[in-house]
Amino acid sequence: MSISLIWFRNDLRITDNLALTQACKGNRVIAIYCFDPRYWAEDEFGFPKTGPFRSQFLYQSIEDLRQQLAGLNISLFVFQNPPEHVIPDLIRAFAIEKVYSQKEWTQEEVTIYDRVTQWSPEGVQWIEVYNQFLYHPEDIPYESFNDIPDIFTPFRKHCEKTVEVREETPPPQPMPAENRVHTLPPFPSTSQLGITPFTPDNRSAFPFSGGETRAAERLEEYFWKTGNLSEYKETRNGLIGSEYSSKLSAWLANGSLSPRTVYWKVKAYEAERGANQSTYWLIFELIWRDFFKYISLKHGNLIFRLGGIHKKELDWGNDKEKLEAWINGTTGVDFIDANMTELALTGFMSNRGRQNVASFWSKEWQQDWRIGAAYFESMLIDYDVHSNWGNWMYNSGVGNDPRDRKFNISRQAEQYDRENTYRDLWLQQNFLKEQGLYSKK
Repeated sequence: MSISLIWFRNDLRITDNLALTQACKGNRVIAIYCFDPRYWAEDEFGFPKTGPFRSQFLYQSIEDLRQQLAGLNISLFVFQNPPEHVIPDLIRAFAIEKVYSQKEWTQEEVTIYDRVTQWSPEGVQWIEVYNQFLYHPEDIPYESFNDIPDIFTPFRKHCEKTVEVREETPPPQPMPAENRVHTLPPFPSTSQLGITPFTPDNRSAFPFSGGETRAAERLEEYFWKTGNLSEYKETRNGLIGSEYSSKLSAWLANGSLSPRTVYWKVKAYEAERGANQSTYWLIFELIWRDFFKYISLKHGNLIFRLGGIHKKELDWGNDKEKLEAWINGTTGVDFIDANMTELALTGFMSNRGRQNVASFWSKEWQQDWRIGAAYFESMLIDYDVHSNWGNWMYNSGVGNDPRDRKFNISRQAEQYDRENTYRDLWLQQNFLKEQGLYSKK
């Protein structure tokens, strides 16, 4: 009897998960997820790679994945170990013949994958599938990734004209009950993982929990219950509340939600309630997400280099006092300080805020943009390696912005926070700090 293993990485869902669907075609299938301690270690800039906000969101996502898989009679093994330390042993213990996973290509993920395959028994078949795109890599109108343009607009227009988004793959049918493994290692607790649970700040624009179930609920609410999708383009630059944008990014980032699922939900919504610029604009943002993934496929580790994809030689600073002021929201520029305070207290920041604080850090203060990108990696609930580093390159003048724009922070504040509502909401915390009355506890 052949046994397959599905190795979950950044594809924490059962709907539109081709790797899972293929694995379930065998006689038996088991699943594994590893809380790899390396993702909680400090990076080269001294930040924990995964901070408390995304840690809790990820933990919730794995809890939900375990329940979703249980409904398919698939057992999920969860370990607090590097994958190469446990997957080879699992392969031996269950005589696994095939291992399915989502294909990753950034350096850390590839290194881990290579170690797992090298340390595993010979004869195992390894199947990786691209599972995180709107436009599948086999369908884009370029002979190789090197042919992909470095500017978004020609990429978008070419793909929109020539590529059809593939249909989403439905969840697989449940396996027979005997597929379950009755003796599983205990599910790690948050304390074992070093995760300190927190209650979201009541001002947070992202008061949501992790997991595919919650992602589906958010889609239902934002699309059908409220109809907010029809006003997305007009409201997406908002700053306060959960409804100014879709807030789907965190579930997309860890794969609790597929971009194809979002696309086809938009199309269903348009068919019933009508299409407009707002419904299109959500798809437009999904194409941006794809673009940065393709840029990282094309340029590899250059997206992490100081000179970016164009290898620019610029003079960057590394001022510790400026870093402390930027992180703590005490730069003296109130719009920047409000956004950075929100990030520090919630793990979330609006798209408008992200562009402004990145431009301020890299172009006003001319500090090493990679430090800002690394801090975002640590703090953001919705951190996605390709979007984060791609956007930071873009805003820092070493990436995909052909015009090398610099934000006028005061004008941005006037345009998007004319009544000071957002700044008043978050800067009260800094006032309390100055009075010695504020504590994070």
